[in-house]
Amino acid sequence: MKKLFTAFALAALALATPAMAQQSVTYQVTFENAVHHEASITAMFKGVTTPVLEVRMARSSPGRYALHEFAKNVYNVQVTDGQGRTLAVNRPNLHQWNVSGHDGTVTVKYTLFADHPDGTYAGVNLSHAHLNAPATFMYANGLEKAPVQVTFTPPAGQNWTAATQLKRETAPLTFSAPDFQYLMDSPTELANLQWREWTVQEKGRTQKIRIGLHHKGTEQQLDEYTQRAKRIVAEAQAVFGELPAFDYGEYTFIACYLPGTPGDGMEHRNSTVITSSRSLETGMNPNLSTLSHEFFHAWNVERIRPKSLEPFNFADANMSGELWLAEGFTSYYGTLLLARAGVTTPADYLQNAGYPIMAVAVSPGKAYFSPVEMSQQAPFVDASRSVDPTNRTNTYISYYTYGNAIGLGLDFTLRTKFKNLTLDDYMRLLWQRHGKPEKPYTLPDLEKALADLTKDLGFAQDFFKRHIYGKETMPYEALARQMGLALQTSKEAVLGWEGLRFQNDQATIAQGTFSNSPLYKAGLDRDDVLLTLNGQKLSSQKTLDSLLTQHKPGDQVQLEVMQQGTKKTVPLTLAQDPKLELVPLEKANQTVPKDAKARREAWLGKKSK
Repeated sequence: MKKLFTAFALAALALATPAMAQQSVTYQVTFENAVHHEASITAMFKGVTTPVLEVRMARSSPGRYALHEFAKNVYNVQVTDGQGRTLAVNRPNLHQWNVSGHDGTVTVKYTLFADHPDGTYAGVNLSHAHLNAPATFMYANGLEKAPVQVTFTPPAGQNWTAATQLKRETAPLTFSAPDFQYLMDSPTELANLQWREWTVQEKGRTQKIRIGLHHKGTEQQLDEYTQRAKRIVAEAQAVFGELPAFDYGEYTFIACYLPGTPGDGMEHRNSTVITSSRSLETGMNPNLSTLSHEFFHAWNVERIRPKSLEPFNFADANMSGELWLAEGFTSYYGTLLLARAGVTTPADYLQNAGYPIMAVAVSPGKAYFSPVEMSQQAPFVDASRSVDPTNRTNTYISYYTYGNAIGLGLDFTLRTKFKNLTLDDYMRLLWQRHGKPEKPYTLPDLEKALADLTKDLGFAQDFFKRHIYGKETMPYEALARQMGLALQTSKEAVLGWEGLRFQNDQATIAQGTFSNSPLYKAGLDRDDVLLTLNGQKLSSQKTLDSLLTQHKPGDQVQLEVMQQGTKKTVPLTLAQDPKLELVPLEKANQTVPKDAKARREAWLGKKSK
């Protein structure tokens, strides 16, 4: 989906008909009513060769997999021809405008309401315009190969600059894209941005990394953010051995950290959108964690790309069975690179590295779907919306989490079973085979790469059969020990793994209960209210924690509950807290072999004190 001018694209242009060569698409975007979250957009489609032009709003967005009905925020649509004459418009569906009677040119003017500035949608006010392309621009079927030009006009008195991966043209705030697919992969943030940039030279090539930041922080905070970002970029580069060849020689971090901004990160071919309500003063490292994840995507998913996502379909949901690697491995590296870059400490990283293992271990969902099948669930879960509740508590594990755990387990396996091999080596091989030549991969391609890397076909086949196509959990405790780590468990007692909401001296179960949880086994579910434990009011989390310290796993307690308007008392057997934590063996009062310690330090990139 996110490919620029490859040799194939150039060849296609060379064979284009004269009529196609004259096609072009231009957009004018203004913000006269920005205070009320509106943008005015004029799209002009030239070189139309069909009697009826099908103009559409997208239903999906690059990096997201669920359907998003962007047409719902489009209104005041006016359509004219090249002479300014009003044209007849037919609406065959909610997302499409069919235009007939044109003279080869169709101009569509419309109003866009935009009040959700994250990686999927758009947000407009007097301080900025945050525009995700599929949520913003109508497009025309049949003009997918036409060059595109976009001009933005800020509200009066606003000194906006633009952060985008679109190609800068000479006119102010005017940009271009070679075709429809590149436009739709190119978000833009217009604001009074603060800028930082640096160059990276390698293999005779000089490329620029840019940060365009919209925030209320200081220049000094941005300087510190930039220095840490530079180290993260260098560590990601080290995994693959080189940066991608960015189109136009630039990569842009498009960041907006303002109060009330939805938190998100969304990768694109030569840029990423990072949004958060956290300021750099209070959320520097969490924001950088998102930056790290999204930048790793510049290789993994943007160029090392599943064939199942090629070409990206803007009219329907996009399903892929490879997201455990595309998203999950990226999640694994996103936090690991922070430690390697010295942004966080190895101890901080290890403290949280056990979470994906715990989540997989405790989730009943692993009995229903393999990592491949979990990946295919993405259109149902990736910011999708539905009214009716689901049972995903018991049937689903996020492919981010599942893939993160698999990435860690495979990395440990390679480092212990195959001397001098690491997950870095596997990612570098995928880069050379599929990313650098931009040859989309399949699941068999991934298995073959693992076999070729390890020179062990049986191992690769067994690994994929058990852990990728199958539902078998990896032996994390044994693997951790060979890496000089202990997978420590908690000895505390808990009511279950579910979240509780405390209010009015009682606790409400805030989600569906897990089928292996004590609360589920006690016959309790979402929205049931826990009143007392052994006669003591559950007025707060602190109160519950204090009561549980008096018990151990396996103890039976009495819960007074309110269930569907009926008060009753139910017995519940407390379980062991499923929390897991990776700690160095020496900190667990165990002897660490020299080879295991060396593997651990090589993995973290520094001494793990």
